[in-house]
Amino acid sequence: MKNKLIIKSLSIFLIAIVTIFIFFNFFKQEKEVKIEALESEEKTYNSNVIKDVNYTSTDVKGNSYKIYAKIGEVDINNSAIIYLTDVTANIKLKNSEIIKIVSDFGKYNINNYDTIFSKNVNINYLNNNILSEYLDFSINRNSMIISKNVRYYNDKDMLISDVIEMNLETKDTKIYMYNVNEKVNIKSIN
Repeated sequence: MKNKLIIKSLSIFLIAIVTIFIFFNFFKQEKEVKIEALESEEKTYNSNVIKDVNYTSTDVKGNSYKIYAKIGEVDINNSAIIYLTDVTANIKLKNSEIIKIVSDFGKYNINNYDTIFSKNVNINYLNNNILSEYLDFSINRNSMIISKNVRYYNDKDMLISDVIEMNLETKDTKIYMYNVNEKVNIKSIN
Protein backbone atom coordinates (compact mmCIF):
# COMPACT_ATOMS: atom_id res chain seq x y z
CA MET A 1 0.00 0.00 0.00
CA LYS A 2 2.81 2.35 0.87
CA ASN A 3 4.53 1.57 -2.44
CA LYS A 4 1.41 2.46 -4.41
CA LEU A 5 1.14 5.73 -2.53
CA ILE A 6 4.80 6.58 -3.16
CA ILE A 7 4.47 5.72 -6.89
CA LYS A 8 1.31 7.86 -7.19
CA SER A 9 3.02 10.75 -5.39
CA LEU A 10 6.10 10.50 -7.61
CA SER A 11 3.95 10.33 -10.73
CA ILE A 12 1.98 13.44 -9.71
CA PHE A 13 5.25 15.19 -8.83
CA LEU A 14 6.81 14.32 -12.23
CA ILE A 15 3.67 15.40 -14.12
CA ALA A 16 3.69 18.71 -12.21
CA ILE A 17 7.39 19.31 -13.03
CA VAL A 18 6.87 18.48 -16.74
CA THR A 19 3.80 20.73 -16.86
CA ILE A 20 5.66 23.63 -15.20
CA PHE A 21 8.64 23.11 -17.53
CA ILE A 22 6.39 23.15 -20.64
CA PHE A 23 4.42 26.13 -19.33
CA PHE A 24 7.52 28.29 -18.71
CA ASN A 25 9.15 27.20 -21.95
CA PHE A 26 6.04 28.15 -23.95
CA PHE A 27 5.78 31.62 -22.41
CA LYS A 28 9.51 32.23 -22.76
CA GLN A 29 9.28 31.51 -26.52
CA GLU A 30 6.24 33.76 -26.89
CA LYS A 31 8.09 36.57 -25.11
CA GLU A 32 11.09 36.14 -27.44
CA VAL A 33 8.77 36.32 -30.47
CA LYS A 34 7.21 39.54 -29.13
CA ILE A 35 10.68 41.06 -28.56
CA GLU A 36 11.76 40.10 -32.09
CA ALA A 37 8.57 41.67 -33.48
CA LEU A 38 9.26 44.90 -31.59
CA GLU A 39 12.86 44.96 -32.83
CA SER A 40 11.74 44.51 -36.46
CA GLU A 41 9.20 47.34 -36.08
CA GLU A 42 11.97 49.58 -34.70
CA LYS A 43 14.21 48.76 -37.67
CA THR A 44 11.40 49.63 -40.09
CA TYR A 45 10.83 52.98 -38.39
CA ASN A 46 14.54 53.85 -38.45
CA SER A 47 14.86 53.05 -42.15
CA ASN A 48 13.55 56.51 -43.09
CA VAL A 49 16.70 58.29 -41.82
CA ILE A 50 19.15 59.43 -44.51
CA LYS A 51 22.70 60.62 -43.86
CA ASP A 52 24.39 63.30 -46.00
CA VAL A 53 21.28 64.55 -47.80
CA ASN A 54 21.90 66.46 -51.04
CA TYR A 55 19.13 67.88 -53.27
CA THR A 56 19.75 69.96 -56.38
CA SER A 57 17.01 71.38 -58.55
CA THR A 58 16.29 74.09 -61.08
CA ASP A 59 12.82 75.50 -61.70
CA VAL A 60 11.30 76.64 -65.00
CA LYS A 61 12.37 80.26 -64.32
CA GLY A 62 16.04 79.24 -64.12
CA ASN A 63 16.40 79.51 -60.34
CA SER A 64 18.68 76.83 -58.92
CA TYR A 65 18.36 75.42 -55.45
CA LYS A 66 20.91 73.21 -53.67
CA ILE A 67 20.35 71.95 -50.17
CA TYR A 68 22.65 69.81 -48.03
CA ALA A 69 22.10 68.31 -44.59
CA LYS A 70 24.00 65.92 -42.37
CA ILE A 71 20.80 64.03 -41.55
CA GLY A 72 17.39 63.84 -43.22
CA GLU A 73 14.32 62.00 -42.01
CA VAL A 74 11.41 61.30 -44.33
CA ASP A 75 8.00 62.16 -42.85
CA ILE A 76 6.17 58.86 -42.33
CA ASN A 77 2.81 60.45 -43.25
CA ASN A 78 4.05 62.44 -46.27
CA SER A 79 7.06 61.13 -48.19
CA ALA A 80 7.48 64.51 -49.97
CA ILE A 81 8.54 66.13 -46.67
CA ILE A 82 12.06 65.65 -45.31
CA TYR A 83 13.11 66.90 -41.88
CA LEU A 84 16.73 68.05 -41.95
CA THR A 85 19.51 68.55 -39.40
CA ASP A 86 22.61 70.75 -39.87
CA VAL A 87 21.34 72.39 -43.06
CA THR A 88 23.14 74.46 -45.70
CA ALA A 89 21.36 75.81 -48.78
CA ASN A 90 22.70 77.71 -51.77
CA ILE A 91 20.06 79.49 -53.80
CA LYS A 92 20.87 81.11 -57.12
CA LEU A 93 17.96 83.19 -58.32
CA LYS A 94 17.87 84.22 -61.96
CA ASN A 95 19.67 87.58 -62.43
CA SER A 96 20.89 87.54 -58.83
CA GLU A 97 23.81 86.52 -56.65
CA ILE A 98 23.89 83.35 -54.53
CA ILE A 99 22.00 83.38 -51.25
CA LYS A 100 23.60 81.09 -48.66
CA ILE A 101 21.45 79.86 -45.77
CA VAL A 102 22.65 77.84 -42.78
CA SER A 103 20.47 76.54 -39.93
CA ASP A 104 20.29 73.81 -37.31
CA PHE A 105 17.06 72.33 -38.69
CA GLY A 106 14.93 72.40 -41.81
CA LYS A 107 11.74 71.05 -43.33
CA TYR A 108 12.08 70.51 -47.08
CA ASN A 109 9.31 69.74 -49.57
CA ILE A 110 10.80 67.80 -52.49
CA ASN A 111 7.79 68.56 -54.73
CA ASN A 112 7.89 72.37 -54.66
CA TYR A 113 11.30 73.07 -52.98
CA ASP A 114 9.66 75.11 -50.20
CA THR A 115 11.85 74.99 -47.14
CA ILE A 116 11.44 76.10 -43.56
CA PHE A 117 14.74 76.75 -41.80
CA SER A 118 14.74 76.95 -38.02
CA LYS A 119 17.05 77.59 -35.09
CA ASN A 120 20.24 79.60 -35.58
CA VAL A 121 19.34 80.67 -39.11
CA ASN A 122 22.12 82.61 -40.87
CA ILE A 123 21.45 84.18 -44.30
CA ASN A 124 24.28 85.65 -46.36
CA TYR A 125 23.70 87.64 -49.53
CA LEU A 126 26.47 89.81 -50.97
CA ASN A 127 27.63 91.91 -47.98
CA ASN A 128 24.35 91.41 -46.08
CA ASN A 129 23.98 89.05 -43.14
CA ILE A 130 20.66 88.23 -41.47
CA LEU A 131 20.37 86.17 -38.29
CA SER A 132 17.06 84.79 -37.02
CA GLU A 133 15.36 81.73 -35.59
CA TYR A 134 12.94 81.05 -38.46
CA LEU A 135 12.92 81.39 -42.24
CA ASP A 136 10.10 80.35 -44.57
CA PHE A 137 11.58 80.18 -48.08
CA SER A 138 9.19 79.54 -51.01
CA ILE A 139 10.06 79.68 -54.69
CA ASN A 140 6.37 78.98 -55.48
CA ARG A 141 5.17 82.01 -53.49
CA ASN A 142 8.26 83.93 -54.61
CA SER A 143 8.92 84.94 -51.02
CA MET A 144 11.29 84.72 -48.12
CA ILE A 145 9.80 85.44 -44.68
CA ILE A 146 12.38 85.83 -41.92
CA SER A 147 11.10 86.02 -38.34
CA LYS A 148 11.82 85.48 -34.64
CA ASN A 149 14.61 87.63 -33.28
CA VAL A 150 15.69 89.10 -36.63
CA ARG A 151 19.03 90.92 -36.78
CA TYR A 152 20.31 92.37 -40.05
CA TYR A 153 23.89 93.53 -40.60
CA ASN A 154 25.78 95.05 -43.50
CA ASP A 155 28.90 97.22 -43.75
CA LYS A 156 27.10 100.34 -42.54
CA ASP A 157 23.98 99.42 -40.58
CA MET A 158 22.47 97.08 -38.03
CA LEU A 159 18.72 96.50 -37.91
CA ILE A 160 16.56 94.66 -35.36
CA SER A 161 12.97 93.70 -36.16
CA ASP A 162 10.38 90.97 -35.75
CA VAL A 163 9.90 90.20 -39.46
CA ILE A 164 11.56 90.78 -42.82
CA GLU A 165 9.51 89.75 -45.86
CA MET A 166 11.11 89.77 -49.29
CA ASN A 167 9.70 89.19 -52.76
CA LEU A 168 12.37 87.06 -54.43
CA GLU A 169 11.65 88.32 -57.94
CA THR A 170 11.30 92.08 -57.37
CA LYS A 171 13.42 92.26 -54.19
CA ASP A 172 10.69 94.40 -52.60
CA THR A 173 11.14 94.13 -48.84
CA LYS A 174 8.88 94.79 -45.84
CA ILE A 175 10.42 95.17 -42.40
CA TYR A 176 8.10 95.41 -39.41
CA MET A 177 7.30 94.61 -35.80
CA TYR A 178 4.34 92.49 -34.70
CA ASN A 179 3.27 95.10 -32.17
CA VAL A 180 2.35 98.33 -34.01
CA ASN A 181 3.47 100.35 -30.96
CA GLU A 182 7.04 99.06 -31.32
CA LYS A 183 9.49 100.37 -33.87
CA VAL A 184 12.11 98.72 -35.99
CA ASN A 185 15.50 99.50 -34.49
CA ILE A 186 18.15 100.76 -36.95
CA LYS A 187 21.66 101.71 -35.89
CA SER A 188 24.58 102.96 -37.91
CA ILE A 189 27.71 100.91 -37.35
CA ASN A 190 30.13 103.70 -38.33
